[in-house]
Amino acid sequence: MNHPEETLPPIGTRPVERGLRERPHERLLSAEVYWYNHRDWLHAKGYALRARYQEGWTASWTHTKHVLPSDFEDGVTHLRGNVMDATRIRDGVFVMLKCTSKRQHPSEVEIASFFSAEPQRSDPRNHCVPIYEVLQTPDNPDKHIVVMPLLTRYSKPRFDTIGEAVSFFKQIFEALKYMHAQNVAHRDCTARNIMMDAAPIFTVPFHPVKPRMKRDFSGRSSPLSRTQHPVRYYLTDFGLSVKYGSEDRPPLEIPVNGADKSVPEFQSAEPPAGDPFPVDVYYLGNLIRMDFTEVRKLGFEFMEPLVADMVNTDPALRPTMVEVVDRFEEIVRGLSNWKLRSRVAKTRDSFTTFRSIAHWIRRVRLIVGRYHPIPMP
Repeated sequence: MNHPEETLPPIGTRPVERGLRERPHERLLSAEVYWYNHRDWLHAKGYALRARYQEGWTASWTHTKHVLPSDFEDGVTHLRGNVMDATRIRDGVFVMLKCTSKRQHPSEVEIASFFSAEPQRSDPRNHCVPIYEVLQTPDNPDKHIVVMPLLTRYSKPRFDTIGEAVSFFKQIFEALKYMHAQNVAHRDCTARNIMMDAAPIFTVPFHPVKPRMKRDFSGRSSPLSRTQHPVRYYLTDFGLSVKYGSEDRPPLEIPVNGADKSVPEFQSAEPPAGDPFPVDVYYLGNLIRMDFTEVRKLGFEFMEPLVADMVNTDPALRPTMVEVVDRFEEIVRGLSNWKLRSRVAKTRDSFTTFRSIAHWIRRVRLIVGRYHPIPMP
C-alpha cells in the first residue's frame, strides 16, 4: 500500500528519551516521532492516536518480566512511517492516516479524491478505497494527510472455500476494469495494494497493526466466515497512478516499477515507453499466479488459462480488463456448487481426517443456511 521511500523524517525529537539508552524498544521509532509531534493537531482535526503516541506514555511492559514489547498493545507499530491508525473522535470509527508528498506523488490525492466523489463514489463497480478527508499539514505545504477506512490484507484470514476466492477475483477484476474505463492506470495494483474491509467478519475490533489480536490485546481475534459475512475488497495507493484524457489512449509512459519487479517489458536496462494498461493486467494475473495457481494454494486450475494470457510476455497479446471480466464470468458459469464450496488447501497443508470433517461440517451448515457459494457484499 505504501512505498518504503516515503518513510517520514522526524520533525523534532521526543522529549522523554533520557534514560532509555539501554532499553531502545521503549522509545518511539524515528518515523513515529512525526506522528507524535502532530498528535495535538490531529486531535484538533478530530482524530485521536493510540496511547503509544500520547504525552507521558510509559511502556506498559516496563515493570514486568516480559522481554517482548510485541506482546503488548503499545509495543507494536506500523512498519512504514507514512501511515498511522487513529480513531475518529466524533463517532469512534477506526481509520487509517497516510501522509503523502505532492512533490513525490503529484496525482495521488487528485485521483483518490476523484474516485471518492460522486458519481464514482456510489457506483457499485468502484472498488477504489474511499477517502473520508484530506488534511493539509500545518508545517509543510508539500504534505497531505489522507484519511481512509481501516483495512487489512486481502488474504488474512485465509480463504476457506474456492467460492470465497472467486468473489475476490471477481471484485478485483471489476475494480481494475472500472479504473481503466475512467482512463486511469493504477500502475502498482500488486498484492500489497489490494486490501479488505474486514469489519463484517470481526464482531470484536481487531488491532490495526496485528489483526490476529483483539484491539486491546486481551486475546486473539476470532474472524467469522467470509461466506456468511461477505467482505469488500479495495484497490489502494494511487501514488503511481495516472489519469489520461480519452485522446491519449493508448498512452505511452516511461516504465515505473511498482512492487512487482517481474513485468517482462521492464526487464531491459533501458525499457522503452509503453502502454501502462497491459502492465496493470499483468500485475493482477501475476498476483493470482503467485498466490493461487502455482505457488501456495490448490484447486485453482480453472484460472490457469486466463492467468497465462494475462501474464503473456508480449503486452500486446494480453487481454484487456473488459476481456478478462468476460472470460472470467464464463469460467465461473462452468463451476459447480460442489467445486465452489470446496476447501482452499495450501500445498503445505496435511489432508487429515480432522480437517476434512471440520470443513464438511462447515459446508453443510452453509448449504442448510442457503448462503451463496460466491459471497458478494
